[in-house]
Amino acid sequence: MELRGATALVTGAAHRVGRAIALGLAGAGSNVVLHFHSSADAAGATAQEIRALGVEAATIGGDLGDDPAAVFAACGELGPVRILVNNAALFPDDRLADVSRAAWEQTLAVNLTAPVFLTQAFARALPEGVDGAVVNVTDWRTQRPYPSHFSYTVAKGGLDTFTRAAAEALAPRIRVNAVALGAILPPPGKDSAYLKELAQEIPMRRVGGTDPVVAAVLSLLANDFVTGEILRVDGGAHLR
Repeated sequence: MELRGATALVTGAAHRVGRAIALGLAGAGSNVVLHFHSSADAAGATAQEIRALGVEAATIGGDLGDDPAAVFAACGELGPVRILVNNAALFPDDRLADVSRAAWEQTLAVNLTAPVFLTQAFARALPEGVDGAVVNVTDWRTQRPYPSHFSYTVAKGGLDTFTRAAAEALAPRIRVNAVALGAILPPPGKDSAYLKELAQEIPMRRVGGTDPVVAAVLSLLANDFVTGEILRVDGGAHLR
């Protein structure tokens, strides 16, 4: 896929990995719609950075746990969306023994249900004769679940399966891939010291930062013969 001139929607794009992906797409020449939940000011600042790169940007606010299709319907300002990056996620600290039904349903709504129905809306809206691509942001720990973060891990495991199922269902016009992240940024409430300690447990002996994530996303989008792939960006953590 030629990224220059294409319009991309990135969910959860105001901060962290989503922001980096949005800026990476802009640097590759894509126009970007930045979705945010409550961080309007941060999303607006990122949009300004994107426009400074010579491409167009727009922001849309919305609760993906409520009506993801309505969020997608609001993003037509920059033309037909050809790229969808499902990045937005919740990362609650819970366990099977203590998770409440309400918390479970909220996590699945944002982390799994929203990507499914955003992808459905994306596929329905893509103009006839135009190719598209989806990249889901998941987690390598779906293979080796966290002792905590139960609902998050189950939802991301579902996103892995959805990636493969959607790749089959939407081929050949729409490719669907994913990046499974490892030690990239400190989780909310943790500082860089937390990741530095964690880094000693992985083969690369360092944290990734967002640059490798952006490179992986751009590569999956650009390669027209890759679909149904889940690319681990984890410094080799899955090897141990």
